Amino acid sequence: MKDDSSKEAVRRLQVLIARETGAPLNHAAKAEMESIIQHACGAGNHKNVTSPEHSFVRCKVTILLADLRGFTSITATLPAGTVIAMLNRCLSRMNEIVSRHHGVIDKFMGDSIMVLFGTPVEYPDDAERALACAIEMQMAMRDLNSHDRPQDMPELFMGIGINTGSVMAGKFGSNFYSEYTVIGDEVNLTSRIEAFTLRGQVLISESTYDQCRDFVNVSEAMEVFVKGKPQPVKLRELYSIPALNLEVPRKEIRRSHRVGVKIPCLLNQIQNKCVLPQSIKATIHDIGYHGILIKINDPIKILDDFKLEFELSLVEFKVTDIYAKVVKLKQDGNQNFAGLEFTSVNTEANMKIQLFVQLLVTEAA
Repeated sequence: MKDDSSKEAVRRLQVLIARETGAPLNHAAKAEMESIIQHACGAGNHKNVTSPEHSFVRCKVTILLADLRGFTSITATLPAGTVIAMLNRCLSRMNEIVSRHHGVIDKFMGDSIMVLFGTPVEYPDDAERALACAIEMQMAMRDLNSHDRPQDMPELFMGIGINTGSVMAGKFGSNFYSEYTVIGDEVNLTSRIEAFTLRGQVLISESTYDQCRDFVNVSEAMEVFVKGKPQPVKLRELYSIPALNLEVPRKEIRRSHRVGVKIPCLLNQIQNKCVLPQSIKATIHDIGYHGILIKINDPIKILDDFKLEFELSLVEFKVTDIYAKVVKLKQDGNQNFAGLEFTSVNTEANMKIQLFVQLLVTEAA
């Protein structure tokens, strides 16, 4: 009965606020108001309630961080109005999905979005809802690209990282400006995880996986080194949630022709979002719409990021503004090969690569 009373109180307050201000509270504010009322009524059904009377509380949250891949290069080739319309349409769709899964949007950061599950109110299924939300976000990206394709708009791809852990939550700032947010090492780790994602991919931490082992279908654990962690961190790629009939549509992104070539290539490694000046020489042995296979003598590691430079003489184009991540390493005798997947390609380079591959496919037919 107390829960019913608090819900009715929230509803009546929402009506009052909407009448006086012209708009109801957003989901985060509504959740905070509900938790305050439940606390005052003694409902106590939730493990952790954040109240504005207390500056900070420590709580367990699942953090979802999503980032549009290659959006910066797209902004350089399209009118500002078109770019803003694309971004708003995308973020609006993501907002709808987050709201449906009762997540709280912590902030928009340009073409990134940070979502919290577990604060201001913590529920037992926070991690499960975060994973379902992530898959639906990737499905929405696929649908948005399908809608924009007839208008010859560039495709947008999103990488999503998810992590669960203990954070400090509360209002941070001053009397001039403050905001409700979370801070802590787990927030930083989520950002590191997201940085490892490829286009259309969802990576989750081992702590998130521990919350929902029987709920999801994931890859084997991969170990990566991240800044601030002395030991490697285990990550898993999220594939599907069988019980909800949800599946990450990433496999569709990888479909394309691949053609054998021998093209000299220069690689500059990226560390902490900076392009290192020293170039590594390699040879491209095959190329597709979304990646290349290179022969290389220098040591590189899985998930290393590189800026690439190579010449497509058949279409008279020099590729310079393209980024890729190492996704596979293999040896063939004394030769070392690496598979790289593109993480950011500007519109012109993407078009020229596809044209180049199509011409070689046609010649081989």
